[in-house]
Amino acid sequence: MDTKVRVRFAPSPTGPLHIGGVRTALYNYLFAKKHKGDFILRIEDTDQSRYVAEAEDYIVESLNWCRIPFDEGPGKEGKFGPYRQSERKDLYQKHAQTLIESGHAYYAFDTTEELDQLRSQYETKGEKFSYGPLTRNELNNSLHLSQDEIEKRLAKGENYVIRFKTPVNRFLNMHDEIRGYIEVETDNLDDKILFKSDGMPTYHLANIVDDHHMLISHVIRGEEWLPSMPLHVLLYEAFGWEAPKFAHLPLILKPSGKGKLSKRDGDKEGFPVFPLNWKDPKTGEVSMGYREEKYLPETVINMLAFLGWNPGTDQELFTLNELVEAFNLNQVNKAGAKFDIQKTHWFQQQYMHKAPIDYLIQEFVPILREKGIEKSNAYIEEVIETVKERAVFVSDFWELSKFYFEAPKEFDKKASKKAWKEDTALLMQELKDLLEKQDDFSEEQLKATIKPWIEAKGVGFGKVMQPLRLALVGEMRGPDVFHIAGSIGKLECLKRLDFAIETLG
Repeated sequence: MDTKVRVRFAPSPTGPLHIGGVRTALYNYLFAKKHKGDFILRIEDTDQSRYVAEAEDYIVESLNWCRIPFDEGPGKEGKFGPYRQSERKDLYQKHAQTLIESGHAYYAFDTTEELDQLRSQYETKGEKFSYGPLTRNELNNSLHLSQDEIEKRLAKGENYVIRFKTPVNRFLNMHDEIRGYIEVETDNLDDKILFKSDGMPTYHLANIVDDHHMLISHVIRGEEWLPSMPLHVLLYEAFGWEAPKFAHLPLILKPSGKGKLSKRDGDKEGFPVFPLNWKDPKTGEVSMGYREEKYLPETVINMLAFLGWNPGTDQELFTLNELVEAFNLNQVNKAGAKFDIQKTHWFQQQYMHKAPIDYLIQEFVPILREKGIEKSNAYIEEVIETVKERAVFVSDFWELSKFYFEAPKEFDKKASKKAWKEDTALLMQELKDLLEKQDDFSEEQLKATIKPWIEAKGVGFGKVMQPLRLALVGEMRGPDVFHIAGSIGKLECLKRLDFAIETLG
């Protein structure tokens, strides 16, 4: 690439960051790092009516937790700031005026009531009203007013907006890096509002001006902005600027594949759609986040990378550096990607296996303390290493390993019926007598002692090992029974055998 790659993630601070937004940020980050470029965060806060003060910090914290920090942005000022659009108002006003003077934009004085009435009239005829090339010359705007009349209206303080003057009777040919060539007839486009009566620009003007002044080389954004691409290309043309390359990402769909993934889908099926917990400042309602639900950042990044992109190989687990190396916009799909909670759990399970043991201990210790259990880190580490292959979350460790920390208080009925026969109590008493004589209670020595004893007794292996497991665990599950016995120790093992003999008879 001839010019330096500079991409931006430009969310609006109107609420929590959806994982669709995180994926957009991720793809921008991967593309920038792949090409030794810059990843910029720009806060698009021009819609002051929907602005939420806490949202900007939430966005920054989310990107940092996901390990995709920005190179420039609020708090990381580069030479292209400020990075909040509300702090760049004068720049937009100046450029809106440039478009007026060059004839590419005009003042529209239509009131809300006038436009509502027009829409109603069109609906009555079964048509849809569009403020554009085919209607604008009959409407209340500066296109058919003298300069003197325009200045009088402005001086009187009449409300107005500035609209883009869409070229007439043109076929606009555009290229999208993901979707290929797109052709649009300009007569079918609206004359979009660029500058509002409150003195703030719309997204359309502000993002074009900012992308140009921040030297953005590639605009990688969600599919919902694809209908705006013709206007943006025409705006670059009107200013006489070179347009960046555009890439519109596919939607993240509901698990059913019907429609865009929403918070409601997550609430209904019990999974987060936000990276972090979000507390609504108005209602106090808390929406769950991946971080607080104890997903690992690596899980979220790997899962999101595959929602719309495929490396073209069988590899599914990627470190962030490997994603940077492998990522290519040409391999991003056009079609929407279905969110799959089971696949997300699979990614989480893989990264749980890879997580540093110190982190797993640190996360498991508070769960044990809540239950009044204090054990050495060495013991906890041994337990985790034994059960973590089957865990998806750290919270699963307790259910998978509780018999390492406390004796069963009751026995599974189905397992008891299968494993505990009439002569089992006598057999377990003999085994208990054997174990009482055992000084070395290691896993290896227990194997070396119990296996020959079973063979000498001439009974089936399961006839001893199944009731032993039942006595130690309370049900027919868990890792190697010799490991359990060796870990809990001689005294605890004998106590549990006594309880089983007494309870099951």
